[in-house]
Amino acid sequence: MNRFKVALVALNNQTLPTWVSEPLAQAGVELVVHDCTTRAELAQYAGDADVVWVMGSHECLYAENLDVLTRCGAILRSGSGTDNIPMAEATALGLLVANTPGATSDSVSDHVIGLLFALTRQVALHDKLVRQGIWSPKHGWPDWHIRHKTLGLVGFGHIPRMLVKKLSGFEMTVRAYDPFVSADAMAQYGAQAASLDMVMAEADFISVNCPLTKDTRHLIGEKELRRMKPKTLLINTSRGPVIDEPALIHALTEGWLAGAGLDVFEQEPIDPNNPLLKMNNVVLTPHIGGYSDESTDLFWRLSLETVLDLSQGRWPRSYVNHDVKPRWTLT
Repeated sequence: MNRFKVALVALNNQTLPTWVSEPLAQAGVELVVHDCTTRAELAQYAGDADVVWVMGSHECLYAENLDVLTRCGAILRSGSGTDNIPMAEATALGLLVANTPGATSDSVSDHVIGLLFALTRQVALHDKLVRQGIWSPKHGWPDWHIRHKTLGLVGFGHIPRMLVKKLSGFEMTVRAYDPFVSADAMAQYGAQAASLDMVMAEADFISVNCPLTKDTRHLIGEKELRRMKPKTLLINTSRGPVIDEPALIHALTEGWLAGAGLDVFEQEPIDPNNPLLKMNNVVLTPHIGGYSDESTDLFWRLSLETVLDLSQGRWPRSYVNHDVKPRWTLT
């Protein structure tokens, strides 16, 4: 009987912890680790693998290369975003696409709150002014408060649910848009289901936390931005292309909305000539929302759990292509 084989083909500058290999070996799982950068390498190291595993970005797992994975039944992407996985092609081939959103949801929700406070209290601007010797609130009046305001959520997965819980002490009204989550499910977390137009028009603060897919690319464009109230603050910690960035820059310049907190951008790293870099009403961070003192450990632990579940024929805790007809029988 063939051993269950897992090929880790993209380490994303990580080092495999020594404790990961032992439980896999005990479960009879063979682990091969090699950063694959070409189709030939993918075929060599993962062609006979049951699970192909990537820790983040990769250089070879493209739609045109999936045919070399002759034995593969699942692709594991450590983390939450799977926009770098050829989802439609994998689903058509019966490949389950698993992920580990629990590794980042706590830290990303913290980051959303950090950006919200940085904007409402004008933290970044006043830090810069104080360092320049300017000691005055007039240059950046904190013209917001959070209590009893309306929080709008675009997407209602793990991160927004934690966000609602963490912000509950501010007694906010929460409106959420997610076509894949029922109103009853949202109500259990204290959120009211709403259309995207309603969220954009009614919220005082909007957090974007939806995956990047062909349907969500530029989900928020000029039409949606024009619906926002002039004092609204927009926060994006999902993926840059969910928001039409030129439209956002225009909106911030023309005053359709008051400010933005951005951890993600259409081009990363951000272009040095991007107008966002010169705007005092914008707080920028370098796609660090998912990182914390415990995030790396959680990446590995939840990924290990997923591999072990798959090796035992069990559905993993989290997977994203729910319409897949898997090659394997899973319980």
